[in-house]
Amino acid sequence: MMTLQPTSERALSHAPVMLTEALAGLAVRSGGRYVDATFGGGGHTRVILERGGVVLAIDADPAAAIRANALRESLDEPDRFTFAAGNFGEIGAIARRSGFDQVDGVLFDFGLSSFQLDDPERGFAFRFDGPLDMRMNPAVGESAADLIARISEAELARLIREFGEESRARQIARGIVAARTREPIIGTARLAAVIEAAVGGRRGAKIHPATKTFQAIRIAVNDEIGAIERGVRDAIELLAPGGRLVTIAFHSLEDRPVKSIIAAESAACVCPPEQPVCTCGAEPRLKRVGGSKRSSELEIAHNPRARSAVMRVAERLPGGKRTDREDR
Repeated sequence: MMTLQPTSERALSHAPVMLTEALAGLAVRSGGRYVDATFGGGGHTRVILERGGVVLAIDADPAAAIRANALRESLDEPDRFTFAAGNFGEIGAIARRSGFDQVDGVLFDFGLSSFQLDDPERGFAFRFDGPLDMRMNPAVGESAADLIARISEAELARLIREFGEESRARQIARGIVAARTREPIIGTARLAAVIEAAVGGRRGAKIHPATKTFQAIRIAVNDEIGAIERGVRDAIELLAPGGRLVTIAFHSLEDRPVKSIIAAESAACVCPPEQPVCTCGAEPRLKRVGGSKRSSELEIAHNPRARSAVMRVAERLPGGKRTDREDR
């Protein structure tokens, strides 16, 4: 059974990537209502609360619930903070159940938290040996070990290529399937070693050859791209006029659906480009606030993980309606 790590002072003082930029993007104000869809270590939520905001925080990770409880106990006004266990892909239903509709801002900070990466029992990283799990909520769904034990070589190659953007996907999938016939792959160290052997070792590579495959398997296990698409669309419905959507992504697979949704929701017409006259009746529901933003050089110097972060901000417009092409 997996043991949840106790809450530490590090958790209570956790500062996530692009904290200042994200809070500016949300335009946090006293009395405003905000949804932190990816609570993690609680860094965003804590500062929103310090600025007088009212926050609903969401996270699927049971360890995040422990950190949220510790945060709540430290507050002078705990009623301004609500935590809900769940996946951000279901943000619409969770927010409405919690009384958070027509909010002033929604924040998504995609990917893994440092707490998850640093816990060997979670199976997200291979620098420690641990069970090959990778689930955001270890009590829900299929583990990474179960996934790679059952799927075909072709399907495994597809998800490694698609979610890991790995050019050696077929080679790696072949190596994993061959290895699992000899002995089940249930640990992170063994999977990393199998991948390394499949591609002929590191040979001076800047990153370990297993890095992209671990990313791909984690994304597949948690349906992360589907959750991003569902969550961002639901978040737009939750925003009051003038409310802000802020997203932070750490690779193109996370950022791509966000960029596409914001572009579509900011467009005044969704008719096919070849159609000479607009008949869709659509009106933009969002306006982009600035372009994509990157971490400062100072932040990157203190936290190398910030190098890949990209932030997008959009504001909900009054009125507006979508007419999807498929519906016409």
